[in-house]
Amino acid sequence: MNRLVLIFSAIALATVVPAPVRAQQEAAPPAPHVPASVTMPEDLPGVSALEGQIVFGRRCASCHSSRATAGQRAPDLLSLEKMTPEAIYRALTSGLMAAQGQSLNDNQRRSLAEYLGGRPVGSTDIGDAKDMSNHCADSPVVTSLSGKPSWNGWGAGPGNARFQPAAQAGLSPAQVPQLKLKWAFGFPGSSSVWGQPTVVAGHVFIASDTGYVYSLNAVSGCVYWSYKAEAGVRTAISVGPVQGQGAAKYALYFGDGRANVYALDASTGNKLWIARADDDPLAQITGAPTLYAGRLYVPVSNREESISSNLDYPCCTARGAVVAFDASTGRQIWKTYAIAETPAPTRKNINGVQLYAPAGAAVWDAPAVDAKGQAVYVGTGDAYTEPAADTSDAILALELNTGKLRWSFQGTENDTWMPDCGPESKTAACPEGVMGPDWDFGASPILRTLPNGHRILVAAEKSGVVFGLDPDHNGAMLWKTNLARKRPDPQGAIVFGGAADEQTAYFALRSGGMAAVGLADGKKKWFTPLVATGVAPSDVGQAAAVTAIPGVAFVGGWDGKLHALSTADGRILWEFDTAREFTTVNGVKAKGGSMGGPGPTVAGGMLYVGSGYSVFGTGPGNVLLAFGVE
Repeated sequence: MNRLVLIFSAIALATVVPAPVRAQQEAAPPAPHVPASVTMPEDLPGVSALEGQIVFGRRCASCHSSRATAGQRAPDLLSLEKMTPEAIYRALTSGLMAAQGQSLNDNQRRSLAEYLGGRPVGSTDIGDAKDMSNHCADSPVVTSLSGKPSWNGWGAGPGNARFQPAAQAGLSPAQVPQLKLKWAFGFPGSSSVWGQPTVVAGHVFIASDTGYVYSLNAVSGCVYWSYKAEAGVRTAISVGPVQGQGAAKYALYFGDGRANVYALDASTGNKLWIARADDDPLAQITGAPTLYAGRLYVPVSNREESISSNLDYPCCTARGAVVAFDASTGRQIWKTYAIAETPAPTRKNINGVQLYAPAGAAVWDAPAVDAKGQAVYVGTGDAYTEPAADTSDAILALELNTGKLRWSFQGTENDTWMPDCGPESKTAACPEGVMGPDWDFGASPILRTLPNGHRILVAAEKSGVVFGLDPDHNGAMLWKTNLARKRPDPQGAIVFGGAADEQTAYFALRSGGMAAVGLADGKKKWFTPLVATGVAPSDVGQAAAVTAIPGVAFVGGWDGKLHALSTADGRILWEFDTAREFTTVNGVKAKGGSMGGPGPTVAGGMLYVGSGYSVFGTGPGNVLLAFGVE
C-alpha cells in the first residue's frame, strides 16, 4: 500500500523508561468566537482516504480505471477526481451510484468519496482563511529569507539532515524541559495532519489534507492568507526566490495528491504557476519537492499498488520518477523514471485481463541534493510486477542537470509486493514467485560531511537496516547496521526517517524507541525505548520523522506523545501529550492525535508540530501546536 500514506501498527515493548520531565499541559489563550461555517463537528470522522483507496481497488477499479474504461460508458478515474467529495458521497447514497453504494457501509462510502475527491467530506469550502476570526493586523511582504531564523522544506537544507544549528534553533538542551504551549491553530474540516511546518521570514507555512495551504504569523499564530489546492497536500513546503512573476519575489513550492506542483506568491498566496509531474491518473506527490538553485526536484509516487491485486484490473504500468522544474516558470527541464524500461504487455490473468510489466519503484521521499557532486539522491519502493527491477528498493543517484542515472544501490532484491497477497491470502492476481517483504526506502536519504572531511550518504530502509554509502565512489557501501529488534512486517521498522548531526544519526523505530548510530562506522551508540501506556498495541511505536538540534532529538509517537531525547545518551528530557483537545487562536474546534508522519520543526526558539496523523481512521486530529520557552 501507499508507502507514505499507510502508517502503521506498532509493537509494544515491555521496558521501563526513565521518568521524563513532563511538560505543563497548558492551553493557548482563549480565542474569539468562531463563525459557524468553520466550526468542526463534534467528533472528527473515523474514516480515512486510504480506506477509500482500498475500496476503490477492490470494488471500483475494474470499471473506473483509465484502461478499464476504454470503450465503456463508465467515467474514468480522472473524471471522477474532478468531482467534489460531497458530490461523490451524494451519488453513492442517493444519486446515480446509490445501487452500488448499498453494498458499502457509510464509512466506506465516505472514505471512497474522500479518496476520489482528494480531501475530507465537508471540507471543500470551510477552510478558507477569510472565514477565520484571527486575521493578522497587517500582511507584510516577504522581502528576505535571511533576516530571521528558518526551517525551510522537509530537511532544513538540500541534504535532508533534519538538523537545525544552534544559531537557527535558538533553543538549548537546558531550555527544552521548559517548553510550554504558546498557541494552537485548528485546521477546519481536517481529520489528518499531513503537512510539516515551514518557518521562513517570520511566517509559518503549512498544508493540510483538505488541500488548504496557510500562512501564519510564527509568533502569534494569526493568519495571513490561505490557498486551496486541487487535492490534499501532504508535502512540506519550500520557499525560495522567483523571477519574472510580476511583484512576487519569493514563492512557496509544494505538490498535491494528484501529482500537481504549485508555486504561490509567498506574500499573498496568489498562484504563480501549476504544473503536472505525471499524467498517470493514479500518480501522486507524497515526498516533499526539494528546491535548489532555481530548480525544483519533485518525487513522484503512485497509488496503483493498492489496486494491483484486483483480478479485473489491468496491472501494472506505474513507475516512480523524479521531475526537475524551473522554479520561476514551472517548465519541465527533465524527467527520469525509476524504472527505465517502458511497461509492455506480458500475459493475461485467469479473467482474461491483460497484464503489464515492469512497474513499481515509487519515489515516496524528498530528494537530497548534492551541490558538490552535482547529483540528486532518492530512495525507491518495491516492485509491483516480477521480476523486480534492480532499481526498486534502491537509492538512485541522478545527475543534477540532466537526470541521467549515475549509479544505484539496491537494499533488497526481488521485492515484488501487492496488498492481499500474503502467505494466507494469495490469489491469481498475485505474483507467481515468492512475495517480497515490502521493504522500501521510504525515508529520505541524508547527506552529511564528517569532521574529517569525508562525506556519507545515510539511507534507512523499512527493514530497519541503515546503510552508509560513499557518494564520491558510486555509492559504495561503507557500513550497514540493522536496528530492527525482530524481522519487520510490510509496515516496516524505519518509516519516515531520521536526523543527523556531523557525527551521529538518530532513527525512530515503529516497534517503539529511538536509536543513535555513529556516522563514521555505523555502530549503535544507544537505544531508548519509548513505551506508551493505556493505548492499543497499534498505537505504541514511532514512525514519524526525527528532528535534531545540538544536544536534542525530537520525535512524535502513534500515541500522540512528543518526546525530546538527549543526543548524548538517549535520556528523555521532556515529553508532551498532544492527544487531547486544544483551544485554538482561530476559534476552530481542534484536537491532537497520532503523530506518524511529518516531524517537528525548530526555529527562533520555537518548536512547531502538527498532531493527528490519522491512518484507517485511528488517531485523527487537526491541530498545529507552537511551543516556546518563557
